[in-house]
Amino acid sequence: MARRPKSDLGLPDERFWETKTLDDMSRAQWERLCDGCGKCCLLKLEDADTSETYFTDVACKLLDPETCRCSDYARRKMFVPDCIVLTPETLEQVAHWLPPTCAYRLLSEGRPLYDWHPLISGDPDSVHRSGASCAHRVISEEAIADEDLPERIVDWANIDPDA
Repeated sequence: MARRPKSDLGLPDERFWETKTLDDMSRAQWERLCDGCGKCCLLKLEDADTSETYFTDVACKLLDPETCRCSDYARRKMFVPDCIVLTPETLEQVAHWLPPTCAYRLLSEGRPLYDWHPLISGDPDSVHRSGASCAHRVISEEAIADEDLPERIVDWANIDPDA
């Protein structure tokens, strides 16, 4: 029998993302919103004239390319000083850098989570099976020169299935 997630009060908090605002979520609930796609850890380029964001297939040196998780999440700022810590306060400033499938971005836009999101499917690997993650699609930033980034722009990382 599957275990229900518990809230900070020990009560079931199934579908908490539908009843709470991002500001009202506990830290644990906030962290559980991450679907594990890894796309937020991709290096991005921004057009200075249009402010359009382009995703590359080049990942932060801390991203595990198989699991799409940070290899040192707790200490990531120590190794990657410009890593953005996503909070309800920083979300508005960086939402355009998040993929359109990101739970944080979706909820901030009043949109529902996708069926493959682990909170919906109950399976942390559903994001990978759906093709919504960057698993096995990226190279480390340590393997490429900055001037080569424009050649690494990809479409798959910034596709909104609902658009």
